[in-house]
Amino acid sequence: MAQQVNIAAQTAFGDAVVAGNLDALDAIIAPDSVDHDPAPGQAPGPAGYKAMFNDLRVAFPDLQVEVEHLLATDDELAFAYRISGTHLGPLMGRPATGRKVHYRGMQISRFDSDGKLVERWGSSDELGMLRQLGLAEA
Repeated sequence: MAQQVNIAAQTAFGDAVVAGNLDALDAIIAPDSVDHDPAPGQAPGPAGYKAMFNDLRVAFPDLQVEVEHLLATDDELAFAYRISGTHLGPLMGRPATGRKVHYRGMQISRFDSDGKLVERWGSSDELGMLRQLGLAEA
């Protein structure tokens, strides 16, 4: 049963990010949640996730996240995902390029007994994304 609760929480997390309903993350992320791989300057807890995903959604208003593979235990989920979007807003201080990106990442999420995210480890191909935008050397 815990696996299904955690999968539902992770699905709600992804849906909130894609829809831009970032206030919904308050109900999904524990206040003292730890991101072991935060974005530069990312604050802790729900506020940090909301700010980071807001910046990503400003840069890519048509952001899509597709889970490609998922493994679950009673308190952890590991998944591979694909992100896509069109660069229509500022990103890391750089103006929009209008280019489309597709890049992949992986994440491990740990949940408490209430189904709230308490820890996250993850990595995405940000260099690949920057190369697709022409913002990094190939």
